[in-house]
Amino acid sequence: MEYVYAALILNETDEEINEDNLTDVLDAAGVDVEESRVKALVAALEDVDIDEAVSEAAAVPAAGGAAAGGAAADEAADDGDDDDGEADVPDTTEDDEDEEDEEADGEGLGELFG
Repeated sequence: MEYVYAALILNETDEEINEDNLTDVLDAAGVDVEESRVKALVAALEDVDIDEAVSEAAAVPAAGGAAAGGAAADEAADDGDDDDGEADVPDTTEDDEDEEDEEADGEGLGELFG
């Protein structure tokens, strides 16, 4: 993660993101620099507009917030439809099925690793 932060610092200061500059920032931060990681990051960022990527990432809501908002909206919609006076009973059948699927998926792993 330090490598990405170093690239963001260089971008923010309008410095060229190259191996020398990236290594200098990482050295200044006290990071043990791996040359192969520096080269890989510089190559990966070669055709990337970092400002655009950061603004796009900031515009996307966090997955957890969207899921919570969706659940709240569903619950509010359900509350509005309760004309029969019955209490809402949560449906737990999906949870039970998910647990069984997870258990079944993990059975083979024990055999692989002993």
